[in-house]
Amino acid sequence: MSDAPAPVVQVVGLSLGLTTGDPVVEDVSFTVGAGQILGLVGESGSGKTTTALALLGYTRRGVELRGGSVSISGQPILGQGISNLRNLRGKVVSYVPQDPGGALNPSLRVGDAVMDVLRAHRAGAASLESVKASLERVELGADPRLPRRYPHQLSGGQQQRVTIAMACVCDPPVAVLDEPTTGLDVITQDRILAELARLRDDDGMAMVYVSHDLAVVAKMADRIVVMYAGRVVESGPADEVIERPRHPYTRALVSAIPDFRRPRALRGIPGVSVGVGEWPSGCAFVPRCRHAIGRCSESLPELSAATPDHSVRCIRWQELASDGAEPGDGRAAATAVEAEDEALLQVDHLEVEYRNGRRRNTVVHDVSFAIESGRCVALVGESGSGKTTIGRCLAGLHPPSGGRIVFDGSELAAFARNRPLAARRRIQIVFQNPFESLNPRHKVSSSIERPLRVLRGLSQGDSRTEVGELLDRAKLPRRVGDRFPIELSGGERQRVAIARALAAKPDLLICDEVTSALDVSVQAAVLELLSELQRDLRLSMLFITHNLGVVACVADSVLVMDRGSLRESGSVAQVLNAPADEYTRRLLSAAPCLPDGAYS
Repeated sequence: MSDAPAPVVQVVGLSLGLTTGDPVVEDVSFTVGAGQILGLVGESGSGKTTTALALLGYTRRGVELRGGSVSISGQPILGQGISNLRNLRGKVVSYVPQDPGGALNPSLRVGDAVMDVLRAHRAGAASLESVKASLERVELGADPRLPRRYPHQLSGGQQQRVTIAMACVCDPPVAVLDEPTTGLDVITQDRILAELARLRDDDGMAMVYVSHDLAVVAKMADRIVVMYAGRVVESGPADEVIERPRHPYTRALVSAIPDFRRPRALRGIPGVSVGVGEWPSGCAFVPRCRHAIGRCSESLPELSAATPDHSVRCIRWQELASDGAEPGDGRAAATAVEAEDEALLQVDHLEVEYRNGRRRNTVVHDVSFAIESGRCVALVGESGSGKTTIGRCLAGLHPPSGGRIVFDGSELAAFARNRPLAARRRIQIVFQNPFESLNPRHKVSSSIERPLRVLRGLSQGDSRTEVGELLDRAKLPRRVGDRFPIELSGGERQRVAIARALAAKPDLLICDEVTSALDVSVQAAVLELLSELQRDLRLSMLFITHNLGVVACVADSVLVMDRGSLRESGSVAQVLNAPADEYTRRLLSAAPCLPDGAYS
């Protein structure tokens, strides 16, 4: 019997820390074989991205290697000089970023960007035919003009496929994928996941897939490593980790995953994850764990074997193995709000167009709908379907070219600046990208305080008090108020944006993909908060999203958009369980969901 082949990726005892002394990642080990996908999951700040970037020999400024080793195809990565690392990156191990728009050089045409990678690592193969072939591999070969386009002329899904083409053009044995489908609609996401699966199956590429979306990881990964506070807390085959999680943290993560096939009331994990410099001497999850006992705080649990192939870092995993499900099980209770005779918001025959010189492009065609007080209407569809444009029109950020928008009996002016102060206060919008919507020169407390002062006329003292309460509601520690947006994670910035919108005490909240960049646990907490507000304050919401699991958990009714037209509308149960339109059925078939045997 021959020996098993050596793993393509081998990480042993990896430890990284700040130059100030605080640990960031400690004693992380895993292997990945050829043609395998390893899912690396955990909340923001868990160390998963720091670990993944170490596979490319990269550490963020202020972070240094403390110990351990990383080898790719037998070649050591850590300790290499910058010249050697440049030769290895792209040829031996490649990287697919979370934000392709920020990663692609805006001054380089798409074809030139791919060509640059070839010239760096395979100069002899650098040709227009090779570039065309690499784009065809990711289904971008149909348009012969695409290689001549710039990144800003592509959709988000096309940009992401370009980064995949760049990562794979030199046929590296390993690819590191950092949230490669975050923010994409379900159909685009499904195409990209299918392409990644093909690269794995046909080319034998090994992948390390960093993600907070456990439904996607469950679909793609062979093995899953769960990280918390810089350490591995559970590791094993994907189906076992998802269907029979041993660690309380993994159990809580899985129970927080929204699933359109099994809608339920979601509950976030209590508290917040410990940050760098705050690690306790015992189990770091103790402050948030409902199963914690005194011994959990005394010393760090060892990573022990639950089965020969499944490890867990918890002293009580055997006692908890036969426990029932975490809180949040069961189907979601119906929202206790009945439709009213008169709608709070009425949209009649809305038409919207964008102008480019003399050219006019109609992006929303004859769309009508209503939102009653205390109701949540979900707006779903692919990128470019007109969802965000409708939200911007309601908020007064883009003028409609036809139709009318009536709010609480009064027709709204096209632009927010022409609307009364009360109308501006009562309609608030939370954008998908909080980094662009928060002033980088203002501290968080100042950003949240502004609507309190301008729209509600509160005093400085009252405003400061309410800022703290709003941070609490958004599940953020109050110390965040003294920080600037650049000092926060993406999930933290999004929660700040939600807190700022809530500061105005709106009657209608427009949420534009507000949970797409959040961890599943934080997403559950945010959705729980929004459901609370909807119930207690009769807050109405237009919830723009591509996540059908979220729709099933928070919305009362659904509007399905395709290329600017309304294809289907109805109650959540009606549309998700018995869709009448073929396009809706396509969306549902592409949406990721948990396996039938998943712990939920």
